[in-house]
Amino acid sequence: MLRDRYGLALSTNSAAARDAYVEAMDLFLGANAGAEQAFARAALEDPSFALAHAGRARALHMRGRGREARESMAAARSAANGCSAREAGHLNALGLLVDGDGPGAYAAILVHLGDWPLDAMIAQPCCGVFGLIGFSGRAGREAEQLAFTDRLAPHYGDDWWFLAQHGFSQVEAGQVAEAECLLERSLAGNPRNANAAHIRAHVHYEAGERRDGLARLEAWRRDYDREGQLACHVAWHVAVWKAEEGDMDGAWRVFEADVAPGGAWGPPINVLTDSAAFVLRAGLAGAALPEGVWERLSDYAARFFPNPGIAFADIHAALAHAMAGRGEALARIAGAAAGPAGDMVSGLAQALGAYARSDWEDAIAMLAPWMAAHERIGGSRAQRDLLEFALLGALLRSGRTEEARRLLILRRPVHAAAPPLAGLRPAA
Repeated sequence: MLRDRYGLALSTNSAAARDAYVEAMDLFLGANAGAEQAFARAALEDPSFALAHAGRARALHMRGRGREARESMAAARSAANGCSAREAGHLNALGLLVDGDGPGAYAAILVHLGDWPLDAMIAQPCCGVFGLIGFSGRAGREAEQLAFTDRLAPHYGDDWWFLAQHGFSQVEAGQVAEAECLLERSLAGNPRNANAAHIRAHVHYEAGERRDGLARLEAWRRDYDREGQLACHVAWHVAVWKAEEGDMDGAWRVFEADVAPGGAWGPPINVLTDSAAFVLRAGLAGAALPEGVWERLSDYAARFFPNPGIAFADIHAALAHAMAGRGEALARIAGAAAGPAGDMVSGLAQALGAYARSDWEDAIAMLAPWMAAHERIGGSRAQRDLLEFALLGALLRSGRTEEARRLLILRRPVHAAAPPLAGLRPAA
């Protein structure tokens, strides 16, 4: 019987299909380009191999290609006759995910992993800050994420994919030193694991090691395919660090080429959120912004995220609309926000509106209550810093320098300075 890299039996008699599937899994789990094509090759070698179709569906789903993902999932379901119990559970969980039933998928995944913890393609949707836990909107989701990978850790040993995911859970829970060890082991197991290289950048960020982080990440990404899943987001880290190091021209070049609409290929959630976060940071640093940049991001948000539904995207869309002066679009997000983090989206959208209008006291009053719970919107601690930076900017511009200083002291990492706010001065 043919098996995948984790030793799980596969319902195919084609060695070529199995080999293509294992290659596809490695590309997908390493966030490298070509996974959907490799899954397609596996399905071509054996059209009855349901997991190959399902793997392609998940790879397309991750890249924001929903219609194609649903078509591949339909092909997987059509080929499901003769699947094992493990494969049937695999198809059920991924099917719920691709169909848009996040809570149902999460419940099915937990049950499935109880029996088959090494089914990595099923564990993967619950890992990382953009996963089913990361985007759950629940308070305490960082602890929940760590508990999830803690439970799986005994089963995976030195597996390079899992070490990176467990390390990310640790970084987000504040266990940075522990995460660093796991990430180095992950990169030793697969130096081209983009997840590990990216998460290693978060270790540098949390430690305030921007110069070392920039040098390491720039060197690593030279050989990373621009079509890789994390290419746009890795570029965001580079652009942020270049700006913090004072190379604003270099930062803008990276931004336009690999982060912003028109340069980055996607997925749309990365393009929107990374672009808006970078431009806000640049403005806080005192940089001259390209003419019309907020209007450009507002247009992009309106095109790809016209209706509220994903809290992390909604916050960045609200920021773009607010800074572009598009009150109607902003009000739509504030008024229609729903889901487990809908209250936070609505409140923060109004706060960002006040910030964009330079109503500093109102912005402070509306931003401050959310600072202790902003994990609920999803994304990493590094990404959610835009909210703390906005609050710091409003405090300084309103002349409340002592409060700004206290907030800086309480921030993590404890930087010697606050580069993203270097261009601000207290109000006279």
